[in-house]
Amino acid sequence: MRYLIILEPTITGYSAYSPDIEGCVAAGTDREETVALMQDAIAFHLEGMAADGQPIPEPQCESTYVEIAALNQ
Repeated sequence: MRYLIILEPTITGYSAYSPDIEGCVAAGTDREETVALMQDAIAFHLEGMAADGQPIPEPQCESTYVEIAALNQ
């Protein structure tokens, strides 16, 4: 499965979450570490859900960018 993750810069590095998987988060010192930690976190989270007999959420979220004209201030 392929899940969207959102990466956000922080004072100490990066944090990440997946909008498709409630409560699944990770944080690291750089982008690459955070992506790797989030991949592990998702796998662990889904394993726990399966062990508890919970349904595994299907990936549904997607991303896109929109362009906005620059504001002259």
